Amino acid sequence: MSKKEGNFLAGLFAGGIIAWIVRGFLTTTKKITSVGNRNKRKAENKLKILSKIKEVDKICNDDVETLLGVSNATAERYLNELEKENHIKQIGKVGRSVHYIEIEKN
Repeated sequence: MSKKEGNFLAGLFAGGIIAWIVRGFLTTTKKITSVGNRNKRKAENKLKILSKIKEVDKICNDDVETLLGVSNATAERYLNELEKENHIKQIGKVGRSVHYIEIEKN
C-alpha cells in the first residue's frame, strides 16, 4: 500500500469516527429536547386541568380526556399526579361517581 493510499484510508477512518461522534451528539440532544418538551406539555396540561376545576368546581376522568384529547390512562395519570401534589382531592372510590375537586389553600 502506498503512502497516499494509507493517508486516504486514515482520513476515511477519522472521518467515520467524527461522523459517528456527531451523530451520537445530535441523537442525544434530540432526546433531551424531546424530554424537555414532554415535561413542558405535561405541566401545561396539568394547569389546564386545574383551571377547568376552578371554572366548574369539579372534574372527572372523562372531562380530562375530552379537555386534553388524551387517553383514559393519561387522564388518570395526570389526576393521580395532581392528587399526590396536593392540588386536588378525589371524591368517591371507583366508577362513574369519582370526581376531583380543588384543595383549598390557606
